[in-house]
Amino acid sequence: MSDSWRILRRAGKNTIVLARVKLCVSAWCHFKGLMLRPSLPEDEGLLFVTGQESRVNTSIHMFFMRFAIGVVWLDNNGRVVDKALAKPWRPAYAPKAPARYYLEANVSILDRVQVGDVLRFDETAN
Repeated sequence: MSDSWRILRRAGKNTIVLARVKLCVSAWCHFKGLMLRPSLPEDEGLLFVTGQESRVNTSIHMFFMRFAIGVVWLDNNGRVVDKALAKPWRPAYAPKAPARYYLEANVSILDRVQVGDVLRFDETAN
């Protein structure tokens, strides 16, 4: 699995949650994330992929961020286990339950997904 663009959908209903999410798999992508970006398009996000479910490995910091984001944590099955509003220059945010994936997107993502939703990202996007 490489750093590539996918469509994020709600499983079952098949509705699009985000039209473009970049799978963030590489060490460079994990390091860089959204740091220093001036903004993020409303229909885009970064979906970070880790090796296993964990609270520690899916925690984030907001240093060098210029804007607030919505963060959504998913377990091995794509089920949303937590979500949070992350504000610039805060030291750490971690999920309440172990997660394998975490999504960073515009704050509006927090209104579009709920804890317990199952999301899928198996469809490639241009």
